[in-house]
Amino acid sequence: LLKEGNLQKQHRRRQTRSESPVKQPIINRTQVNKIIGCAIKVHSQLGPGLLESAYQECLFYVLIKEGLDVQKQQAMPLIFDEVHLECGYRIDLLVEDKVVIEIKSVESLNDVFLAQTLTYLKLGNFKLGLLINFNVTLLKNGIKRVVNGL
Repeated sequence: LLKEGNLQKQHRRRQTRSESPVKQPIINRTQVNKIIGCAIKVHSQLGPGLLESAYQECLFYVLIKEGLDVQKQQAMPLIFDEVHLECGYRIDLLVEDKVVIEIKSVESLNDVFLAQTLTYLKLGNFKLGLLINFNVTLLKNGIKRVVNGL
């Protein structure tokens, strides 16, 4: 009887695991460092003062060249009760289906930009976002990591 009871417990544990929601792939620190390195490369060649779209195109190119899977202007649907917007928002860059990159070229980052990035993370159930302001002298001062539920 004890053996049979243990088997039933194990079966229940397996069922619970298989019924749990699918987890996002683990974010690889090496990939994040590669993304930041690519952003620094773009910034060091272009410098501050350009439009966001220029930085986005160049970063997209460099990330692809580094062998990363990148999607540009990824549509984010918004669902509220019975209202369904297929493209409520657009993520600037989505790397490896895990890391949201929001690109800015502004005087300084403020809470609205952080909230925007966090909204993208929540809507897409992503864990990490990089808010990157290219309009700075030293890019490391323009990078903010934004996390969702870590």
